[in-house]
Amino acid sequence: MILSEIWIYPIKSLGGISLSEATVEERGLQYDRRWMLVDAGGKFITQRKVHAMTLIDVSFAEAGFLAMHRSFPQDPLFIPFEPKSQEPVQVKVWDDDVEAITVSDEADRWFSRYLRQTLRLVKMPEASKRLVDSRYAQHGESVSFADGYPLLVIGQASLDELNKRLPEPVSMRRFRPNLVVTGTSPFAEDYWTDLQIGSATFNAVKPCARCVLTTIDPDTGQTGAEPLKTLATYRKHKGKILFGMNLLAMPGHIAVGDRVEIH
Repeated sequence: MILSEIWIYPIKSLGGISLSEATVEERGLQYDRRWMLVDAGGKFITQRKVHAMTLIDVSFAEAGFLAMHRSFPQDPLFIPFEPKSQEPVQVKVWDDDVEAITVSDEADRWFSRYLRQTLRLVKMPEASKRLVDSRYAQHGESVSFADGYPLLVIGQASLDELNKRLPEPVSMRRFRPNLVVTGTSPFAEDYWTDLQIGSATFNAVKPCARCVLTTIDPDTGQTGAEPLKTLATYRKHKGKILFGMNLLAMPGHIAVGDRVEIH
């Protein structure tokens, strides 16, 4: 089994960045979902309700990132690793109240303009602690602004099996994994417990329940019934549609091409 893809999503629910190697931290891959957009009340927003977020790509730049709306490539936004303002602010992710810091007035104006509502861009500082659900945490682990767990892994064979059943195939980008593994049988990840990849170790703790975000085409922002409609016919368990496995992590380094060992 081989690690075939590594993805980070620096700003929650915006475009991902494909990497050849990555640093693994307890709360997830370095830079993954450490930034997030919140509304005027401090509540997180995602593609689930704001489909236009899928049209904003993120890429690395010197000492930071660039955000770019695909329809307005002439107007990119630079987001430094170290925020300009760093004003402390309380934000909400699901039921969690989280300590964050603001990034810049410029970023707030840019995202508010392109997503057509009053928004703020915030960052999770290192000192902020958002705990993994105690039912699944093993040592009081922290998580980033991700939905609930530090990382998500999916086997390429699982997507291949799904695409055999779909009227039109979908890409892995629909499911926003951090890690993609080749050389497995379909849905082998359902049964994994402990993984070793490179110098990092991972614990598989909970299958990932999928939502309407997977029905949004990442290229166009258009939504439809698939792939949830088809997944519901054979991947539904206790009312949840499952695809992929959530992971906890111990720090280390990983690279595309690394062997994946299951213990």
